[in-house]
Amino acid sequence: MEEIFINLIHDYSYIIIFIWCMLEGEMALIMAGILSHTGVIILPLAIFVAALGGFAGDQLYFYIGRYNKSKISKKLKSQRRKFAIAHLLMKKYGSWIIFIQRYLYGLRTILPISIGLTRYSAKKFAFINFISALAWASITILPSYILGDKIIKVLEHSKNHWYIAIPLVIIFLSILIFAFKKFEDNILNKRHEIKKRKRNEI
Repeated sequence: MEEIFINLIHDYSYIIIFIWCMLEGEMALIMAGILSHTGVIILPLAIFVAALGGFAGDQLYFYIGRYNKSKISKKLKSQRRKFAIAHLLMKKYGSWIIFIQRYLYGLRTILPISIGLTRYSAKKFAFINFISALAWASITILPSYILGDKIIKVLEHSKNHWYIAIPLVIIFLSILIFAFKKFEDNILNKRHEIKKRKRNEI
């Protein structure tokens, strides 16, 4: 099974990286860095393909928001909290949110959809989105390429000592989820405080 997976990566590296970056990203970027380090794929092309995948994914979500508002309205009810946070971040950071969104766990699909729901220029979004995707791919792939040997050693060690690696990964992901939850809570709390102050002033 492992051998089949390795062969697939070798034979369809760029396709896998593109699709994976459309859906998620960071793990695909680290893999692209390692494959570039080992000479399986070409580094500049890996960065471009990964950036193209990230760009295509966000463009898709943007146009879902732009042309499927009736369907999105149902999602708005179930994801009201996320859309509220996305709206506040858009208001606070403006166009910069297109750069920031790639690093915000839990909001990566909501933010481009939210931007699509507004009157934000589709051409402007596409331009900034591509620059953002290129920066995002470079920032992650290049360090993975440089530290390729060390990352491979860590992966081999994790494979041999999975009983230690799995709990550590679970702990790390739990901390990450908790941190982003606190970040979201802080944003919503600040909005409530501003609303409260305005009511008191009246």
